[in-house]
Amino acid sequence: MTPSNNSSDAAKNPANGRGADLEIKDAQLIFDAAWEDLEDHYGRENLRFPKELILLGGAPGAGKGTNTAFILKARGLTCPPIVISALLDTPEARRIKDTGGMVGDREVIGILFRELLRPEYRDGVLLDGFPRTKVQVECLKMLVGKMHELRHEFFHTPIGIHFRHPTIHIMVLFVDEKISVERQLKRGREILAHNEEVRRTGIGELLEERPTDYDVPLAQRRYRVFKDQTWAALQSLKEIFHYHFVDAQGSLDEVEKNILQELDYQSSLELDPRTFDRLRCLPEAREITLHARQELVKRLDSYELENTELFAKVVAFIDKKMMPIIRSHAISGRSLINTEDPLLDNPLAMTMLIDVFSERGYHAVIDLSRVETPERVDLATGAIQCRLKKVFHITVNFRGSEIRRG
Repeated sequence: MTPSNNSSDAAKNPANGRGADLEIKDAQLIFDAAWEDLEDHYGRENLRFPKELILLGGAPGAGKGTNTAFILKARGLTCPPIVISALLDTPEARRIKDTGGMVGDREVIGILFRELLRPEYRDGVLLDGFPRTKVQVECLKMLVGKMHELRHEFFHTPIGIHFRHPTIHIMVLFVDEKISVERQLKRGREILAHNEEVRRTGIGELLEERPTDYDVPLAQRRYRVFKDQTWAALQSLKEIFHYHFVDAQGSLDEVEKNILQELDYQSSLELDPRTFDRLRCLPEAREITLHARQELVKRLDSYELENTELFAKVVAFIDKKMMPIIRSHAISGRSLINTEDPLLDNPLAMTMLIDVFSERGYHAVIDLSRVETPERVDLATGAIQCRLKKVFHITVNFRGSEIRRG
């Protein structure tokens, strides 16, 4: 096993402009070998990758581990993160990491791709420490391309729902070199104190002692490796995927606030494009509830895929018959709509309607009342024949206009 920067040597010393080409060729070879291994081992129909990938990068000491739980909660993910350094825990990999270097791209890609196929990551997962090199960036692009290819291939099959439109977030926590080195050394002091207490009392577990956390030149080298390789690699993805740059130099509360601002929900990034095109005629509320977001997105995409005609009717009903009434109540933020439309006799249509409003940032409640309306009198018997009328009462709540009064 060799350090990952071996694949970047050509870029550092390009001959006749061929460095980038060689880098891409290396990435293609690495990716092809890893993908062939996956198809042989799992079968193409079982290559079901996560719906959402949050790629968390940052300088040493930027707080990736500290903020991971908060990011997962903000996105509604319950599965543990995939920490690349923990995946690569062989003695040789440890020796490379202990000197401030990084493990080879071939090993990273092969192990990571297999890990991503685990069922607990189907809705989404956070990757801590990937991608870190330009070769890994190219492999990521190829993976996303394959995910789209699989989705297209299986779209109209019974297993199509397992190959969903991927959402890719690049999140970079940034601190400068001075803060990075200070935090690395502070972590080292805290780990030493903890381990001394564990050895003295026999209570607790020993924490990993990284040489880079106790040596200023090694800590500085680790930061510079990040700036030279990882930073440039992540920057190259700005124009391709949704990119979040987070200033991580402040307090924990300040960093969490910055993260929330960056992770504002955008349906155009998460829904299948066909589903989003179906819904884009409806206005989006300024604030949208993120509770159970993954399940909501999954249901909406399944409506478009599996119940296309009914879904189109529901969206048209909302757009043409409900939105004019809702718009007229924009100040109060509350609208009550009564309808006898037979479309809502279908329970699935009612569920679709509620889910569509939830996705757009509203809260809808449907009540049903049955009213017997006299229709005819039998003159011979005096009996009154009634017609059963079903009335759906739909209450739509949303954030109303904030008009200053006084």
